Amino acid sequence: MNKIVVGLSGGVDSSAAAAILHHQGYEVVGLTLWLMKGKGQCCSEGMVDAAKICEDLGVPHHIVDSREVFQASIIDYLVEGYSAGVTPLPCSQCNKTVKFGPMLKYAREELGIEKIATGHYARISYDAETGRYQLLRAIDPAKDQSYFLYDLTQDLLAGTEFPLGEITKTETRRIAAEFGLKTADKPESQDLCLVESNGSMRAFLDKYIAPQKGDIVDKSGRVLGQHDGVHHYTIGQRKGLGIAAPEPLYVIELDAAGNRVVVGDRQLAVESECTVEKVNWVSVAAPTAPIRAQVQIRYRSHPVPATIIPVEPSQAEEKAGATRVKLIFDEPQLSITPGQAAVWYDGDVLLGGGIIKRNQLPG
Repeated sequence: MNKIVVGLSGGVDSSAAAAILHHQGYEVVGLTLWLMKGKGQCCSEGMVDAAKICEDLGVPHHIVDSREVFQASIIDYLVEGYSAGVTPLPCSQCNKTVKFGPMLKYAREELGIEKIATGHYARISYDAETGRYQLLRAIDPAKDQSYFLYDLTQDLLAGTEFPLGEITKTETRRIAAEFGLKTADKPESQDLCLVESNGSMRAFLDKYIAPQKGDIVDKSGRVLGQHDGVHHYTIGQRKGLGIAAPEPLYVIELDAAGNRVVVGDRQLAVESECTVEKVNWVSVAAPTAPIRAQVQIRYRSHPVPATIIPVEPSQAEEKAGATRVKLIFDEPQLSITPGQAAVWYDGDVLLGGGIIKRNQLPG
């Protein structure tokens, strides 16, 4: 019988994934990562629900204390980024360093099991011609989570199954109900667990970064208003600025060192290009020449056509195995946000992705 470790958060998606694999004849072992205390699917409440799912399915359940790595890799990473005036994307970082990597390591070294599965909406295929595993969008476009998985390595893709990649969220809930899972009607979780646990990103950040009043200025430095902390703002933000102006204003720069939020009109808020660092090429090997692809610069944004140009790495980058690319968009894009991920696709195939680098103030 095939054995597989299923990551269980206590939500309907991971519960359904475990039930599907169990029904297919897999010998399922449930694994829950204890990330932090409090409410939410990945916290105390989630662990209880995950344990009940395993009890109902008649399968073992393991809990691994991952609070230390979550603190260092996610909470400290977020606080450092927001303090520096960037808007980090924790989910892709969490998937690689906190969830998939440690889960597969635990499965192999502690349980002698070679495969893990999660309730993510994405698909994996193997291209025999290139010898690479490919990451694909889920069948359900409304739930596709491949954007958050761009940083997974070939080894992680080889050792992972996504049972929900071929079905819709509606079908997932129906399956959960058919199996009598207590999570079948559980409300949808937040995209970001820290928001779910703390009530809001602002509340989370205020626990770690002391609010500090400062100026909201235009590009020339003219004071237009006041803010209560640079970390409360993000590039492209339009609402909540508290400034009366004849035309909409957007945040175009976060000057953490000067404690200033810089705003401008839409023309200043759009850019035609950006640099992306810490690039991970997923379904294809790193190209040596420019390629065309559809690029997403936010999870909920529509992919747009762009040219991806490899950048010659510095000696330090080459030593660290880091790569950069330059993205040139066919049409200028609003809210290209440093710290967020840019992820590029060829149809449903995720080619690669990386972190948007801070650019100079638009000129």
